[in-house]
Amino acid sequence: MTVRTTRRVFISAATMMAAAIAATACGSPQDTANGGGDSAAPVKVGLVYSQSGALASYGKQYIEGFRAGLDFATNGTNKVGDRAIEITEVDDAGDPAKAVSAAKDLIGKGNKIIAGSTASGVALQVAPIAAQNKVLFISGPAATDAVTGANKYTFRSGRQSYQDVVTAKSFIGDPAGKKVVVFAQDGAFGDANEAAVKAVIGGAGASVSAVRAPASATEFTPFASQIKSAKPDLLFVAWAGTTAPAMWQTLDQQGVLTSTTVVTGLDIRASWPTFGAAGSKISFLSHYFDGASDTEAAKAAKAKVPGGTLDLFHPDGFAAAQMVVRAAAEGGDDVDKMVTALEGWSFESVKGTMTIRAEDHALLQPMYQASLTGSGDAFTATAQKALTGDETAPPVQAMKG
Repeated sequence: MTVRTTRRVFISAATMMAAAIAATACGSPQDTANGGGDSAAPVKVGLVYSQSGALASYGKQYIEGFRAGLDFATNGTNKVGDRAIEITEVDDAGDPAKAVSAAKDLIGKGNKIIAGSTASGVALQVAPIAAQNKVLFISGPAATDAVTGANKYTFRSGRQSYQDVVTAKSFIGDPAGKKVVVFAQDGAFGDANEAAVKAVIGGAGASVSAVRAPASATEFTPFASQIKSAKPDLLFVAWAGTTAPAMWQTLDQQGVLTSTTVVTGLDIRASWPTFGAAGSKISFLSHYFDGASDTEAAKAAKAKVPGGTLDLFHPDGFAAAQMVVRAAAEGGDDVDKMVTALEGWSFESVKGTMTIRAEDHALLQPMYQASLTGSGDAFTATAQKALTGDETAPPVQAMKG
């Protein structure tokens, strides 16, 4: 387990923060935190996320976004009032056991705020630790719906799977009477996507069936034929792994992409070349991509993120930092006051207006329909439509703890 402690003061190019905080936080983070606590002691925040492992690229974007968001939310001071924000970063490598161990260690060292969780399995293990120890937990890119409503101390700074599927549904308008096919690999990932489409799109009146392929499959013509014969109004593709280029090529060659609306999620920019020639024929649901929004926060993030190009999970880190500053500014060292300060809070972030629903801590946020033009490494994403936070809001969940 790699631990890196950072005490940074970031220099900001964002000069509009005072107005933004006045509008959204009812007071600047430069004011003395009103929740009590030692005004000289640092605000200790533990970030537990994937610095290594399968989701390291997601974790890299998260931490870059967090640093940019912290700079933005504190107007470049890295302070809340007179209190420095002390960040301790821990690599969980996507392993829930490592994440739980790290969270417990950080809590034992006085960290009242834990954030991160690149992987869903990690988030689901850390959330109960937060409740047991009454510390604030802000999950990151982990998309599992189960984080929403997990307990009163658990929040999220990214989107959840339901919001992805609702965005997919938007491509066919009223689903009543429509035929939808899910194409996915056998296994838990495919199971989860099939279940989500049946619940969200099927629940709205569509007829949903599935075509499943073994994870080891390398020949996709039989599956393409099966899909084409079904004549769906919408094909929802949920795929992961190295066989993706061959799968997309086959769907393209067999005419599937021109016979129906094909929707899949737009992953990080590095994955775009895997679509090959099929890329321009696919409709994408998107959490975020560079250029999807033109907010002041997006401009500030682009100015701070290495390379100046935003990607899928930069907004999650950015929003997490804004939530940390809000919690510390309003709650001081009182975690229950931090929770109250976040519940129902609306703020302007990279994607636009974000609202933390008080009932279950769902993060209502814009989602996007997108398309790709060009090819390979030269693909460019364009937003076709932005759905509002209300349009993609998941059902309210009963708070479990």
